[in-house]
Amino acid sequence: MLCFSRDKKTDGNEAVSCLTFRRQACRKIGKKGHSAIMSNRPIIGVTMGDPVGIGPEVILKALSQRSLYDTCRPIILGDVRVLTAMNQRLGTGLIIRDVSGPEAGHCEPGMIDVAALSDLDFDQLQPAHPSRATGQAMVKYVTEGADWAMQGRIHGLATCPINKMAMRTAGFDYDGHTELLAEMTKTSDYVMMLAGSRLRVALVTIHIPLARVSGELTIDAILKTIRITEEALRNSFGIEKPKLVAAALNPHAGEGGMFGDEESRIISPALCQAAKAGVDVSGPYPSDSLFYQALKGKWDAVISMYHDQGLIPFKMVHFADGVNTTLGLPIVRTSVDHGTAYDIAGKGQADPGSLVAAIRMAAHQARERAKSKGQRV
Repeated sequence: MLCFSRDKKTDGNEAVSCLTFRRQACRKIGKKGHSAIMSNRPIIGVTMGDPVGIGPEVILKALSQRSLYDTCRPIILGDVRVLTAMNQRLGTGLIIRDVSGPEAGHCEPGMIDVAALSDLDFDQLQPAHPSRATGQAMVKYVTEGADWAMQGRIHGLATCPINKMAMRTAGFDYDGHTELLAEMTKTSDYVMMLAGSRLRVALVTIHIPLARVSGELTIDAILKTIRITEEALRNSFGIEKPKLVAAALNPHAGEGGMFGDEESRIISPALCQAAKAGVDVSGPYPSDSLFYQALKGKWDAVISMYHDQGLIPFKMVHFADGVNTTLGLPIVRTSVDHGTAYDIAGKGQADPGSLVAAIRMAAHQARERAKSKGQRV
């Protein structure tokens, strides 16, 4: 089903057509195809991300931790030559195996099972210098992983960072992983959550200019975020009765309209509707005090109105071990909460903490989803 072996003349439209073909084909296979047997160690596909970013390095460092194999069976979707060269540079002592797919993985400590989906010449690659070839490769890792997840061959997907411009150069016009996976899974309603052991933040608006946030906030948008977050906390995080809180948009929650009326006009009506539907949600509260209480465990997740409102406090606490997870998809998807880190790519300085946390969270979500469906774990 691999359809990325196209010649150099392939343009962006053909790339998108190829993706459409794969999406349709995998839906057909998913109805009667492979089915991974769930155990206490679910199979988690880990995509290598940008070959010239820190993805290869953090994968090797993460899978050097033997305890990770107690949690799951990791399978890497990536490039054997790149990982082998990086492995030699880091001197991890890990054994890299080229496997045909998740069913062929040994998933044992000291060994990395890699499904070779590209064959890049490591000596010709320059750290921090993406190309059309690296862009095609990193997209291929993601689309194949999504195929596997939808076919039931793996139980979850943890993704390393990609470069959005290289992605578009390769012919895929998406803002990132989330939009690509949403289209592949035909998901229109989804939520970006940043999650750690002490704080979870779900975003109503994501990557838009601050000047546009107020205009993008609607009752329906806030309700959607609350609904998807509450369902995910129950079904994917195993929280029986989630408690949510919504942050205000304006200082002092608008101070009775002195500093803005979005709280009374948009946010509060949305919270009232959510409460009537049975959701335990509080707010809107000023964010300067709300996050202090959230860190103390008063709520299970914060509904943040815009990107930096939620991510600044989150990364103050979980900079090294935070996880970006997409809620609302029919598959489990987690990711590191950092980028390709071109400034340190190839230097051996990358911290694998976020990837370790992302793999563990993907495994946890896979188990909780199985439980919520009454399936054997």
